[in-house]
Amino acid sequence: MDALPPIPAPYATADWRRRIADLYAAIRAEPDPQAGWRLWHETRSRLFRDHPASPLSADQKARFEGIALWPYDPGLRFEVGLSPQDGPAIDFELGPDGRMQARPVARTEGLSDGLGAELTLWWIEGYGGGLFLPFRDATCGAGSYGGGRYAIDAIKSSDLGLAASGRLILDFNFAYSPSCAWSPDWVCPLAPPENRLEAAIEAGERDPSGAAS
Repeated sequence: MDALPPIPAPYATADWRRRIADLYAAIRAEPDPQAGWRLWHETRSRLFRDHPASPLSADQKARFEGIALWPYDPGLRFEVGLSPQDGPAIDFELGPDGRMQARPVARTEGLSDGLGAELTLWWIEGYGGGLFLPFRDATCGAGSYGGGRYAIDAIKSSDLGLAASGRLILDFNFAYSPSCAWSPDWVCPLAPPENRLEAAIEAGERDPSGAAS
């Protein structure tokens, strides 16, 4: 791939978010899920290595060989219904950045047979808002980042969208680690108890320590 152009420091985070939004738009337009997954891996690995808003330090970038993934598993791609859910907002701790409030808006319908449980989707409170779906599974601390991973995060534009049926696409091959998995400089919102699965989701990003340390 071509080298990234110069990116002014004040624009770096905005540029990162735009590139991730463009990436997910390209993935949604790709009819072959595995081809979209390959594009996702190649693009994110490149950004982690070269982009000024990467969570990697200069030393980590110098040793970085790409994001470590499990092989693509088509059995971990789901199209799920959404059952509306209401409840009080909860606080997600963000360290020096304070707190992020989010409220439950839906519970998935269609994961239990394959994964043993359903997951809650949260709506991030505040200006703009957006969906958030963090989860933990049996690989946490034993193959994937111990704090869990993300399937949807509107702040990062990571959302595979809806299938033609109108059901939500949840493809755990695209599950990724939060920035705090890569650097102690970050504090990230992690999955609440209702989004913890007993199943081992051996798909998506593996523990970043093997790729960045």
